[in-house]
Amino acid sequence: MSGLIRSYRLLINAMAFVAGATLVWLMVSVVVSVLMRNLGLQPFAWLFTSSEYGLLYMTMLGAPWLVREKGHVHIELVTSILPETFRRVVSRLVAFACVVVCIILAWKGLELFLKNIERGDYDTRAYYYPRWLLTVAFPVSFGLMAIEFFRFVTGSDLMHTGEAGIHE
Repeated sequence: MSGLIRSYRLLINAMAFVAGATLVWLMVSVVVSVLMRNLGLQPFAWLFTSSEYGLLYMTMLGAPWLVREKGHVHIELVTSILPETFRRVVSRLVAFACVVVCIILAWKGLELFLKNIERGDYDTRAYYYPRWLLTVAFPVSFGLMAIEFFRFVTGSDLMHTGEAGIHE
């Protein structure tokens, strides 16, 4: 089982690394595009398209890692004034609601992914790109986020610290 857990953590970390590398690509593509425009050149069409795809992949691939690291934005103003026992219950209920939402989105994403494969859909911008390569990110990412949120439902660690304010 520890090998499975290690593989799972490696997958989440690898997805986060790809998301970070994609962020670097987005910066490079914007700089190159601006430089080309300032030099009177027309930026490459694939530059814009890859940036658009990059925004999707960066968001989807990095999200499970953010859940694991409690990096998503949430407001603890209410949970900070709750008694410890009630705060634990509220935190677990919020995490459970997140699991339900992620499962629904993963299911709908899977349906969309399978429909794109079945119909042979392509995204036609600068080049023909199989749409399933875009939509595969939905079931994978939301499925992994559901697992990560479920860890807050059943584990000893809670999503909410019980402290109001900014924590870094």
